[in-house]
Amino acid sequence: MAKARRTARAKTMGMARENGGHSITLTVNGQSYTRVTEPRVLLVDFLRDDLRLTGTHVGCDTSHCGACTVLLDGRAVKSCTVLAVQAEGRAVTTIEGLAQHGRLHPIQEAFKEHHGLQCGFCTPGVVLAALELLRADHAPTEERIRTAISGNICRCTGYQNIVDSVAAAGERMKSGKW
Repeated sequence: MAKARRTARAKTMGMARENGGHSITLTVNGQSYTRVTEPRVLLVDFLRDDLRLTGTHVGCDTSHCGACTVLLDGRAVKSCTVLAVQAEGRAVTTIEGLAQHGRLHPIQEAFKEHHGLQCGFCTPGVVLAALELLRADHAPTEERIRTAISGNICRCTGYQNIVDSVAAAGERMKSGKW
């Protein structure tokens, strides 16, 4: 399925260039990009195929799993529900944009230390959904954490280690260890 999706996407991008497409400029992980794209291209496909940022995963293709979650102007969104052209002039943060100067972000460190991941497929989306919460509240309750990540499905962990990781990350961010 992934190969067929890439082949179809490559064909679509070829047509976009031939037909003039739509030029968009957006900032991804602090870097500005200008690309020509078809108006119907999803942000998840744009990130993965055009920018080669493959940390944003394609899971269900129906917006139910949350594997494609990114931050759009600081808000967690499922990038399979956003067209790339809708991101024109906006700031996108993917999992690749969290680490700085070779140091993992506190939320990444916490997930590593508290075993908040197993297979890792859902992890980028969960991390970014949780980060939106932690930027507003460094000490969320377990209930608030569970609500914040409720749009992200994990089939491996049972969620408790994820909740513990998010709480630990909040403590780190509150104490300024970042």
